[in-house]
Amino acid sequence: MVLDAFRLDGRVALVTGANRGIGRAVATALAQAGADLALLGRTDPAETVAVVEALGRRALVVPGDLATAGPDQFADAVESAVAELGRLDILVNNAGIIRRAAAVTHPPQDWAAVLRVDLDAVFHLCQAAGRIMLDQGHGKIINIASMLSYQGGVRVPSYTAAKHAVVGLTRALANEWAAHGVNVNAIAPGYMATDNTAALRADPDRERAIRDRIPAGRWGDPEDLMGAAVFLASDAARYVHGAVLAVDGGWLAR
Repeated sequence: MVLDAFRLDGRVALVTGANRGIGRAVATALAQAGADLALLGRTDPAETVAVVEALGRRALVVPGDLATAGPDQFADAVESAVAELGRLDILVNNAGIIRRAAAVTHPPQDWAAVLRVDLDAVFHLCQAAGRIMLDQGHGKIINIASMLSYQGGVRVPSYTAAKHAVVGLTRALANEWAAHGVNVNAIAPGYMATDNTAALRADPDRERAIRDRIPAGRWGDPEDLMGAAVFLASDAARYVHGAVLAVDGGWLAR
């Protein structure tokens, strides 16, 4: 049955930034589909753990700060997930930060911080997980991109650069790893009601301008990404490589 292809029973997923927002929604979706979860981040994801365990799945907290960790620490995090949960089948690179400032005055420390979390950490985790997945001959990597993977945005040069690069990295890894049974894809959320968009939603003029441009007529909720995440993590997407799935309420169609 086709619905069986979407099940994730017996699989293990590592999700970054799962304590709230998109990360929590994705972790919840994967657990609902049957996966056990390793949750990597600097903030205790207690509520997410409670949700995952209530679904009868295992939840492992892997402490780590993506802003300061290097390749060795990311490799240790991946190995810890495998050691504790027995395997690794899915990686979701969700965690990200944003810094808003005009390009001409964008602080160099903000540029460095955003690229370190939103791009460097993504690559190093893909690399660490990829070694395991290539050896076992299967695996799913899902990177969280953005509408700013397609557009330039305003006052977010570092975030835009990172999210453009995430799409390029997704395609580059797909080219190398597809023939070895590893699917690397991305989800590009539209304008979502999360902490990263709090400043926009707090500005009545900007909030209205953005909402009016969305054909669906509303900001997205993190839960709107759940189906896309399960699809790309499952056997239903076994022939999907290097794709960027926009979940945007029609934003890119305008």
